Amino acid sequence: MSASGGTPGTEPRKTSGLQLLRDNAGFRSLWSARVVSVGGDALSLVALMLHVAETTGQAIAVSLLLLVGDFVPSLLSPIAGAISDRFDLKRVMIACELAQGMVLLLIALSLPPLPLLLVLVGVRAIAGQVFLPASRAAIPGLVRDRDLETANATLGFGTNAAEALGPLAAAALFPFVGVRGVLLVDAVSFLLAGSVLLTLRSLPPAPSPEGTKTSLLGDARSGLGYIRSAKVVRVIALGFCAIVAFNGVDDVALVLLATESFAAGQSAVGLLLGAVGIGLLFGYALTARYSTRTSLVTLLLAGFAVNSAGNLLTGLAWAVAAAFMTQFIRGFGIAAMDVATNTMLQRLVPQGMLGRVFGNLYGAIGVAAALSYIAGGFLLDATSAPTTLLIAGGGGLLTTVLVAFALPRALRKHTSDSDPDDTETRRLAQ
Repeated sequence: MSASGGTPGTEPRKTSGLQLLRDNAGFRSLWSARVVSVGGDALSLVALMLHVAETTGQAIAVSLLLLVGDFVPSLLSPIAGAISDRFDLKRVMIACELAQGMVLLLIALSLPPLPLLLVLVGVRAIAGQVFLPASRAAIPGLVRDRDLETANATLGFGTNAAEALGPLAAAALFPFVGVRGVLLVDAVSFLLAGSVLLTLRSLPPAPSPEGTKTSLLGDARSGLGYIRSAKVVRVIALGFCAIVAFNGVDDVALVLLATESFAAGQSAVGLLLGAVGIGLLFGYALTARYSTRTSLVTLLLAGFAVNSAGNLLTGLAWAVAAAFMTQFIRGFGIAAMDVATNTMLQRLVPQGMLGRVFGNLYGAIGVAAALSYIAGGFLLDATSAPTTLLIAGGGGLLTTVLVAFALPRALRKHTSDSDPDDTETRRLAQ
């Protein structure tokens, strides 16, 4: 757990996102590397989907590509998190970036048949799954405690902007370099990100809370055990995953809402899918600026509620313009819950367990999203897009109410079990 900044009885001065990037070389390196690699990854995703669609002519092949890239690595999340807690975070992140770059280089040079391509995509995705908890666990070691919200919001803004711009960059590059060239650009982006991380100082692993050193599998098991035993972490993680399980279907539902319910064209689909991304960017910017004016518990619950209410109101929307506004506002909620969750965990979880907690959380989110796609697909076939969005939003709001009752009690218990001088935990519980 990071040290709290500021003098008791005074309001600590918070650094803005731009100041943090300008003055904190370590965070700037992490931010730059993450933005570069996420932008490149968005490029290659479009390239690989088009390549698979053109060479196989089968939609199921594209689905398998997405499944291998998104869902399969989540099954290894306990081990991915354990690696972050076991080794120097700087070395872990550099190794992951270089591994992803080399795999993309191999794919670009060979453009292998589908079975081998799926294997290589899976290897790259596993390396990315290891990188993600390591990058979040590294932030408390790079910035002051008072700046954690700003750091998480600034990182979220940068990565989401890169993810949004990636497909546009791919569209601009395709006429000149083709699929192979776009994949080579992505490979270079990972290698560049790894070189940027070389400027980081060493981030050695913190002492493990369980005391005794075990095997990698033993570390993974203890990470799962910690989440089961730490009620406050369990409530946050289960709440987040439940929100994703209910609302993750929106990507598919919005397509049908635009084309079937509103009888609009493909441009309307793009507008609705892009509305959340635009709202996310504004949400991260506002969260970075104003997050310390409210408690993290309030920010988390507000994020859950706005995210879910956005889908519910979209189900009631009467036109594309109304649905665009509700999805735009929903993006603010997603940004708020992301920043609040990451910051709370960084403050509540012992540093030696942080990688495993983040690894398991991101893995569980991947499983929740997959379940949402499957269950939501059946629900869409049985009902309609507006009904599906109403059910999704209603389930998310019910989850928000349950977390609102459980989280404060879990925080108070965590406070009573913690060091009485731990001012940060007591502040979170208020």
